[in-house]
Amino acid sequence: MKTAALERTIRRGWPQPAERCALCGTDVADQHPHLLDTARQVPVCTCPACHLLFEGPTASPGRFLAIPDRRMPVEGVVPAELGIPVGLAFFTLRAAGEVEARYPSPLGATRWDVPPAAWAATIQRAPVLSGLAPEVEALLVNTTASRRSAWIVPVTDCYRLVGLVRQHWEGLSGGDMVRAQTAHFFDQLENGGNSDGTHTRR
Repeated sequence: MKTAALERTIRRGWPQPAERCALCGTDVADQHPHLLDTARQVPVCTCPACHLLFEGPTASPGRFLAIPDRRMPVEGVVPAELGIPVGLAFFTLRAAGEVEARYPSPLGATRWDVPPAAWAATIQRAPVLSGLAPEVEALLVNTTASRRSAWIVPVTDCYRLVGLVRQHWEGLSGGDMVRAQTAHFFDQLENGGNSDGTHTRR
């Protein structure tokens, strides 16, 4: 099918191919767990059965890490101490112990360095962050508009937020649409749901 015809098909809302588990190839439901492919640093879809192989103390070693479904607010984070250059940012721990900081932008996720002392001070203010799962969980901070919130979320939430910003950014400042999409994203978190509107556990 030519590209133009394919685009028309998508706009008409015709059914798209089902997503499949990256390990066993079976179709997965609309809401499904994910693994982090550490070789490529990207999340991949998985079925619940395969996801279980990578959870808990009996997890299979290798290139895949189970991405947990934990979403919880965090008190005590001082954004200024972390040097956040814009209103949205997320922080992940690498396996070696360093902290990687990024913020969504119209070009994707832009990275900057966090001084180790600043992260250590944040851990002291918010001890729950000492249990942040390396690679697969993130501290997500929002100081846009009137919000002042921080959350522990799966890294997939952060990737989703980056995608929303890239998709809806307009002009120099982002525009009304990107602000509305960002507000909706955090409304879902604050109302006890996932960033895509489904219910979550804490």
